[in-house]
Amino acid sequence: MRILLTIAELRSARAELLGSDAAATLGLVPTMGALHEGHLALVRAAKERCRFVAVSIFVNPLQFGPSEDFSRYPRTFDQDCTLLLKEGVDLVFAPAAEEMVPAHATTFIEVGGIGDRLDGRSRPGHFRGVTTIVGKLFHVVAPHIAFFGQKDAAQVAVLRAMVRDLNFDLELVVCPTVRESDGLALSSRNRYLSAEERTHALALYRALQSVASMSAQERDAQVLQKHLRSCLESAEGVRVDYAEVVRPRTLEAITDTHGGALVAVAAWVGKTRLIDNILLLPGNTP
Repeated sequence: MRILLTIAELRSARAELLGSDAAATLGLVPTMGALHEGHLALVRAAKERCRFVAVSIFVNPLQFGPSEDFSRYPRTFDQDCTLLLKEGVDLVFAPAAEEMVPAHATTFIEVGGIGDRLDGRSRPGHFRGVTTIVGKLFHVVAPHIAFFGQKDAAQVAVLRAMVRDLNFDLELVVCPTVRESDGLALSSRNRYLSAEERTHALALYRALQSVASMSAQERDAQVLQKHLRSCLESAEGVRVDYAEVVRPRTLEAITDTHGGALVAVAAWVGKTRLIDNILLLPGNTP
């Protein structure tokens, strides 16, 4: 496994890895480090689909607001590399901030409309930061396939639009959310939670499951959304950011769920903001 710190090193290593084999495929798993089993599931999916796998580790300053947790976001680089080595990753791209966000940079990628919904509405500028850096990763790594988790459904929707509109020559694969045995979605931010807060955090998944059960009979998206919010607002230790039932590809509000829906929540548990979601398939099958 090679650890690369600059774009020049990465491009050289990529060329050496793929060589002249036109059939060789490179998969990319973009991360901010603090890896957990959810990230490793993406790596394994990439290993199944691609001959070579690259993982990026970069805590993106552009996607954090001024009062958010950039400075305290967990950074566990040595532990991350040990995990990736065990998984058989070929390349780890771990650039410094100035490599990806040089002081002179004035160019950004912004996805209008969809980028202003859900997390984009709650965290102004967040998705511009995500798309700018992920777009740059797509450009410099030039993967054939990029892998993301369903837990970041809003981000995935924005990135799909970016890939389509900017004609990136890659496939975007979304893998299922990985959960603890009690349903809590894995997240690097879970380590912020106290034991009591972790118990409170289970309310997010319980609320989603309640909506999934209700959706077997109820098709009205507003009724389901009201029930979702009610479940969360009545939960101890949870402060709702958003609780919505929307169109999966565009994150737009919908009137009914016959064509499928994304049921998405974001909430504060203590000082930690968590997100989670489920998909209702056409016919309201969760």
